[in-house]
Amino acid sequence: MFDSPFDVFALIIAIIAFLIAIKASSQAAELRRRLSSLEEMFYAQRQVQPPPLMPAPVQTEAPATAPAEPPPLAPEPEPAPSPPVAADVSPPPLEAGLEAGAPPPLPAPAPGFEERLGTRWVVWIGGLALALGGFFMVRYSIEAGLLGPGVRVFLGGLFAVALLGAGEWTRRKEAISSMQALPIANIPAILTAAGTAVAFATIYAAYALYGFLVPATAFVLLGLVALGTLAAALLHGPALAGLGVVGAFVTPILVSSDKPDYWALYIYLAIVTAASFGLARIRLWRWLAVTTIVFAVLWIFPGLDAAELQVAPHAFHVIAGFVLAALLVVCGFMFGPGIEDGEIEPVSSSALGAYLFGAMLIVLSSVHADLALIAFTLLVAGTLFVAWRAPAATGALGAAAATVFIVFAEWAVRANPDMLVLPGGPMPGIGPTATDGAVTLHLVTAAIFAAGFGIAGFLAQGRSNSAIIPVVWSAAGVATPIAILVALYARIAHLDRSIPFAILAVLLAAAFGAATEALTRRETRPGGAISTALFATGTLGALALALTFALEKGWLTIALALMSLGTAWISMQRPIPFLRWLAAIFAALVTARIAYDPRIVGDAVGTTPILNWLLWGYGLPALSFWAASVFLRRRADDAPLRMVETAAILFTALLAFMEIRHFATGGRMTAAPSLLEFALQACITLAMAIGLERLRLRSRSIVHNVGAVVLTAIAGLISVFGLLILENPLLWHTDVGGAVFNLLLLGYALPAVLMLLLSYAVVGERGKVYANTIAGGALVFALAYVTLEIRRFYHGPILSTGPTTGAEQYTYSIGWLAFGVVLLGVGILVNSERARLASAAVIALTILKAFVIDMSTLTGVYRALSFMCLGVVLVAIGWLYQRILFRRQVAPPPAAPQPGA
Repeated sequence: MFDSPFDVFALIIAIIAFLIAIKASSQAAELRRRLSSLEEMFYAQRQVQPPPLMPAPVQTEAPATAPAEPPPLAPEPEPAPSPPVAADVSPPPLEAGLEAGAPPPLPAPAPGFEERLGTRWVVWIGGLALALGGFFMVRYSIEAGLLGPGVRVFLGGLFAVALLGAGEWTRRKEAISSMQALPIANIPAILTAAGTAVAFATIYAAYALYGFLVPATAFVLLGLVALGTLAAALLHGPALAGLGVVGAFVTPILVSSDKPDYWALYIYLAIVTAASFGLARIRLWRWLAVTTIVFAVLWIFPGLDAAELQVAPHAFHVIAGFVLAALLVVCGFMFGPGIEDGEIEPVSSSALGAYLFGAMLIVLSSVHADLALIAFTLLVAGTLFVAWRAPAATGALGAAAATVFIVFAEWAVRANPDMLVLPGGPMPGIGPTATDGAVTLHLVTAAIFAAGFGIAGFLAQGRSNSAIIPVVWSAAGVATPIAILVALYARIAHLDRSIPFAILAVLLAAAFGAATEALTRRETRPGGAISTALFATGTLGALALALTFALEKGWLTIALALMSLGTAWISMQRPIPFLRWLAAIFAALVTARIAYDPRIVGDAVGTTPILNWLLWGYGLPALSFWAASVFLRRRADDAPLRMVETAAILFTALLAFMEIRHFATGGRMTAAPSLLEFALQACITLAMAIGLERLRLRSRSIVHNVGAVVLTAIAGLISVFGLLILENPLLWHTDVGGAVFNLLLLGYALPAVLMLLLSYAVVGERGKVYANTIAGGALVFALAYVTLEIRRFYHGPILSTGPTTGAEQYTYSIGWLAFGVVLLGVGILVNSERARLASAAVIALTILKAFVIDMSTLTGVYRALSFMCLGVVLVAIGWLYQRILFRRQVAPPPAAPQPGA
């Protein structure tokens, strides 16, 4: 562990210096690579188009009509004059110093090991050593008791000033001598960084170790050092900027207090953020802006979990940061960097989205306090305004829409019945009387958000030459009003029938329909087709919601499934790829809806078998997804189609499972499983697997292929763990029913037949091991049925009670033997090798039982009959194999030779 805080500082400084060195090295390597590529391009161009080696001098003094006199000492004929060169044209910079005919200079070789060691590594290590030397000197003075605390602090400050002065002196010296500093081993920058680190440590030691400074003074001094470091980064480069921004945001952690003053903290952070954003804007350092945003968002979390959250200073922090980011970071807005029109810039969008995220956290942590909700509303409105003026920040619309939905969805799930009202009193079908004024504010902000996103999403069409920007606007304009309406419906109407909300949904559908019609009549613009399809889909979605609001709450699942079908149909009329994804998204929403409540309508499922809410809640979505998959497959076999096909298979399987559970439990969906339920599930799952195996041969769909395998695996798990272990009537007290038509027939004989059919369905289409494994399962369940039926004959409907007599044991042997003989007969008649091998397995099991069980448990005539029957059957089987299956033709004897031959 560390002996003193100076060890901690030493480690921190070492880590920071190492990270700065790595980043600087990467930047230098990139600069060298770019310089080399530029030189290669220049020389390649120079070889293709060489400039004239001896340009003719320009005669500026002689008259334009005066003939040029030949050289007096030139007896040979006068050469043709060279083309004149304009007087203001100078050769390229790299070419000016080249003599005529001289080859171009080769690029400078890469620095070797010795150069790196002497010019770079030594400087890095030297800067780190200077900083650590100051720390260790103070530590030594403490351990040896040489100097008092005041002198130590004074000497530390003096050493920091000396390092800062040395950094500034070397910088000016290099500027005067026109010496170009190495970008990755800048001595002035390293000296300044070391001085800054020593200054931080000295002030912190004066505050934390010796108590010379009160928290406020230490906070101010550390902040000034950090801001000074950021200012010095204008002269010394990015490494010092990184150190300054880290120090500035870490300062509040170093100077802590039992009673934190959030106003002082966030005013200080606003100043630091402004300085950092300003520096990032001047030098165009995107990494500095991103680092500042990350630290600023992290500083939102302190105090959020407090019993009494101070909303005002937290709101000031996110609003100030949002404004500064809009002014200095967002490209193309106010003082931000320039950018090409129609391009969405990630940093610009992420900066606004980060502060929206912080405002959302404040709203959720403050339990939707009025001030927090107002601040959040201002930031969302600011996002719309900035994105409208600066297309580079259009990506922030997605963050704004998402945070709006999260805020209202979280408000919707809160169990506060006293807030379920509308302003001015309740409306029919909505809720009780108003008791909390915050509901009014929520409804007002909801109306502002819905209108703002919807109107702006429509008006933004045609304003940009880029396709993505209008699409983002239209997506936010359609999704946000629908999401807000659903959240309010869940919060106020509790997902029950509500005519007022149905009317609102119809009005919203009408607005979307009018927008769709207006966009259809406009001239074609980039992104217009997709935006039109989005508004058309919003029309369908709002109409589906109107149906949901006007009917029972289970219809929401059906409505969303019908939206998927409707969107798939629209994609046939307008082949827009986004519509295919939208159909898949609706399928995913329906899947999430049933994950939340698998019973669709809670306890109101009903008690009638089959004809209950499960049939509508799972059956109609399944039909919708199957139909949607047919429409989508006509265009392409892509990811959206596979998602919809997966949903179709899932809802079909869930419909079967849920209806079986409802039937087996008498409507008590939470009851324990039974033999009847497992038997029905195994049979239905095997039947669906057979159907998918047949379907995949025509569709060649990977979803159908994988779905068949998954259903087969599920059927295997249900059969093994459910029928053979958990609800095996031999192990548990279970009433299997009548003598022939009973649960044994349903749970063991029918699954055996279905497994056999499935094994034949996959023969030649899948691996041999896969088909044989399924056939082996069929054999096991057929043999289990024979055994359990014999048990039922001797023990009645309860198989787990009563002793096993000798007659019962003998009957098992005879029954197994007869089953084996039947399999052998079938194998011979249809020439099936698998049936004959199954017969051999059953007969081998019978032989094993005879020698292991019958010999020890049977006595008297039963033992004799058991072995006699076994022997007769084995001999007969051997005869069948010899005479029928593997009959050998005896060659006739050779004819006797004729006499005289």
